[in-house]
Amino acid sequence: MSTQPTYDQLVTLPAFAVQPVPNAFEDSNGFLNVRHYLGIGSEGLDESLYDIGIPFNWPMLSGFACLSAEHHLTYQHELKTGDQMSVRVRLLGRSERAAHALVYVLDDTNQRVACVFEEIFLCVRLADRQTAPWPDDIAAGLDKRVAEHAAIEWEPVTSGCLALR
Repeated sequence: MSTQPTYDQLVTLPAFAVQPVPNAFEDSNGFLNVRHYLGIGSEGLDESLYDIGIPFNWPMLSGFACLSAEHHLTYQHELKTGDQMSVRVRLLGRSERAAHALVYVLDDTNQRVACVFEEIFLCVRLADRQTAPWPDDIAAGLDKRVAEHAAIEWEPVTSGCLALR
């Protein structure tokens, strides 16, 4: 059976959404509330797309947006309030209108993987809220990043329940 990559393997990827777990995100047990893992990971994924040509204001600039279609989350370790965390992203592929990513929320304080989520996100035209082909420059940027990530020495572990179509 395959296992997720280790902390040491993941820290070789660029860090996004680097921050301590804030008090406001704490649950009644003193840990990061489960609902915030996806939000923090999504923030990191958004940051990782910036240099591909998808800045935060991409919808205003282009009339397109990236919208999540599917997620699969696996929690491996809890993050405690005050722990330093970061997000690492590996793009697995893209189709004409979608992309497939693995997003890792890391516990940098204890040097371990806290959460892994797999996501399918779509290119959506805001005018009619329909999926649309990636603009050529974005498609080229996604293809370049997917190729870079395909060359990483460790194999990505997916849920098996998400795929591009």
